[in-house]
This record gives sequence, structure tokens and C-alpha cells, in this order.
Amino acid sequence: MADPKGFLKFDRETPKRRPVDVRIRDWREVYEEQEFSSLQRQAGRCMDCGIPFCHQGCPLGNLIPEWNDLIWRNEKVDAIDRLHATNNFPEFTGRLCPAPCETACVLGINQNPVTIKQIELRTIEEAFQAGNVKPLQPDRITGKTVAVIGSGPAGLAA
Repeated sequence: MADPKGFLKFDRETPKRRPVDVRIRDWREVYEEQEFSSLQRQAGRCMDCGIPFCHQGCPLGNLIPEWNDLIWRNEKVDAIDRLHATNNFPEFTGRLCPAPCETACVLGINQNPVTIKQIELRTIEEAFQAGNVKPLQPDRITGKTVAVIGSGPAGLAA
């Protein structure tokens, strides 16, 4: 998966914070947008571990090594499909999750871990920009209604 020597060739690249005096005048992201080529290099740092502890560290069980490989290969549509297989709202988790997957990343033992959170966020953002995120329609409409209590991610996904 990914680049077998990527973790040796590339250092961790994180987006820079926008200046505070600029950020207080708008509602845009805190961090500058990262180029896709930088994201591919970061995905290429994934080491194809025998036991992907990043996957185990993710509360959602995201298939992190799989979508890292797909991003590395520039297969964006397949990457978003793999991301949506376990995560209904990567646009939320890419911003809000404290990224225990990065803490669990085996590369983090000797180097800085793969920028998993940033890869997730940019993958979904690119998919929205390209029109690759489509709502899933139910197989059949029953006419029944349900009540969902709570407005968190679990309630929204229900």
C-alpha cells in the first residue's frame, strides 16, 4: 500500500495557521488549505503496518490504510467511498476529532505520525468540490416516521 519508502522520503507536513488578525475578520478555516500533492506525500508515508494500530485507535474504525493508499494513487472517488464506508460525517470528524488514530500510528514511535486527520478532511473537501458526495436514498419509502433524540453525530446519522 502507498509508497513503501514514503515514510523515509517525506517528512510530516501540516497546514499553517492563518494569521489571527486575518481570521477574526471572516468565518473561514483556521488553517490554510493544503495542496493535494502535499496530501499525497502524507498518505504515502503510511507504512502498511502488519497490524494497523491507526485503524484500532479510531473510534469509528475508519479504514485508514486503505484510503491513504487510494489518496496516494490519486483515486479520489474510491477514497471517499472507503471513507464513507465507516464514517457518515468525515466533514465533521476531520475538523473536530482529536485524532487518536495519529497517536496510535506506528510511524509515531520513531517519527512524526502520518497526518491522518488532515488527509480525511481534505479528502471530503475535495469530494464536495468535485461533486462526488451524493445523498443516499432509501431503498423504499415506508411512510413511517421516527423520532431521533439528540443532535450529535449519532443522531444525525440515524
